[in-house]
Formats: sequence, structure tokens, C-alpha cells
Amino acid sequence: MQFTCSIRRASWWGRSRCPSWSWATTSGGGGFRPSSSAFCGTLLDNKLHGVYSCAGCGLPLFASDAKFNSGTGWPSFFQPIAPGNVAETADESHGMTRVEINCARCDGHLGHVFPDGPPPTRQRYCMNSESLTFTPSDQLATLADPAAENA
Repeated sequence: MQFTCSIRRASWWGRSRCPSWSWATTSGGGGFRPSSSAFCGTLLDNKLHGVYSCAGCGLPLFASDAKFNSGTGWPSFFQPIAPGNVAETADESHGMTRVEINCARCDGHLGHVFPDGPPPTRQRYCMNSESLTFTPSDQLATLADPAAENA
């Protein structure tokens, strides 16, 4: 039997993986906690080497080598680990047009991308700390997918 799910559609799966405050951020239901406001996120000032993954499903999204200080108060990256790991959707909320970034695996909200980043991509993936988890370089083996190992 094969299961495909989106956190937005399969709350039982996402809620089991995410703390309640992170679930509200990534699923789009429940708004944002104060710690998901600009300059308040737990990963904004993280300078360690490693990988930033989706808080909802654990999919690796960004490498620390792509992180930069955008001055916006949000963790920012100039490119994802793999383009297929993030999905882009038009977002016309709040009276503006932006590009929303969601996790390609679970559809969890991650943030937005803007065309004002540094070289080489000129993109600024402006992410919400609450939608990400961080794994230091010396612990990357913990990101291995057990299902893939058994295949």
C-alpha cells in the first residue's frame, strides 16, 4: 500500500512530528507565534555548519553554505539543497504579490523567495525559523531515510 500525503491534508502525520507552535506555522492554520516574527527566530543567528530541514517531514532543504545575513530578521539562503525539495506558489495575500515557498514533500509553509539575493543566484529564500530544524555537520547521518536504506 502506498501513501501520499500533505501536512495540510493529513494533520495526523504532521502533528505527530511537529511541536504545536511549529505545526501552526508550517500548516498555515493557527497563525504565527511571536518567535516566528522577524529577528526572533531561533535559527537566525545560527553560524554552525550543517543542514536545515523541514520541521514537518525532515526533508533537507538548505545547506549552511547557502545561508547569508540579509538584514531582514529571517534566516535567508541563496539556494535550496536541491531545487526539487522546495515548491514555489504565487502568494497574493496581504495586498502584495510574492512567491511562497513550501516543502515539496509535505507542502508545509517555509517562507518566501525574492529576487534580491546575493550572487550567484540573486535569490533570497527568506525562511521562517519555526518551519526549519537544524542538523550539525557531524550529525548528518541522522538525516538518512530508513525507508531508503531498506529499499
